Amino acid sequence: MVDPLYELLRHLTSPVVAVTTSAGGRRNGMISNSAQRASLVPSVPRVSLYVSKINLTHDLIYASGVFGLHLLRNDQWDVIWTLGLESGRDRDKLSALDVRVGETGCPMLVDVRAAFECRVTNAMDAGAATFFLGDIVSVAEGPPAPVMTSDYFRANMDPEKKRIYEAKLDEAQRALEPLARQIALKPWPGPSVAP
Repeated sequence: MVDPLYELLRHLTSPVVAVTTSAGGRRNGMISNSAQRASLVPSVPRVSLYVSKINLTHDLIYASGVFGLHLLRNDQWDVIWTLGLESGRDRDKLSALDVRVGETGCPMLVDVRAAFECRVTNAMDAGAATFFLGDIVSVAEGPPAPVMTSDYFRANMDPEKKRIYEAKLDEAQRALEPLARQIALKPWPGPSVAP
């Protein structure tokens, strides 16, 4: 059963994005709907991103302090399924996609609406996730196209993929619930390894 409050909170979600990173020579990517603009000053472009602590991508961002944030077109279901339905602990998910190495050493997707390469400037424990604040280091813009939104994603998902997605979401939420109640009030120590 879907929680009514959770359904209301879905109205606050951002576009569906791909997130990439690397640390110590290992790379990974994931799908998220928790990224947003995080600066009110155009000359200081920043983004924020919540990443679940049970994701490999979390550990890699935390260790290297770099991530790529990619706006997806609303036709990029292949990227969503490649990065969103399997764990990077099992295989290199980025090997199936066109990737370049960015200025920070972060793997960046090539075929997207826009790609923002970021360096973490702060991080905050959020219980089940870590909130990463990133300065935008570089931007690559693709051709204009409609962006994948959370509403479009939920309304147009392939029924079989939806079943898999919802099962994985339920599993993740059960694993994260105990973590959500424990917030560590400590500063992020900064990068510990190179990308």
